[in-house]
Amino acid sequence: MSAFAITFDPAGKGHCLYTEMIDLRALGTLRVERATTIEFNHSRQMWEVRDREDQILCVSPSRKTCLDWEVEHLQPTERNP
Repeated sequence: MSAFAITFDPAGKGHCLYTEMIDLRALGTLRVERATTIEFNHSRQMWEVRDREDQILCVSPSRKTCLDWEVEHLQPTERNP
């Protein structure tokens, strides 16, 4: 798993994947939104990661693989704010 990171925009808002590694409430009021959904596709017998526009981003027989994909691809970094 990659390291936890919080990035801040010029307005001072923090962006990160939610984790319970630290108490994010200590920073102030939270606004939590899902960037993706991970659901099981019964006809394909696979787990799918979908974005807000319902586009498939990752497919795997393993839900954990999909969760790991989220962390790897959605965790804010200097190149992916």
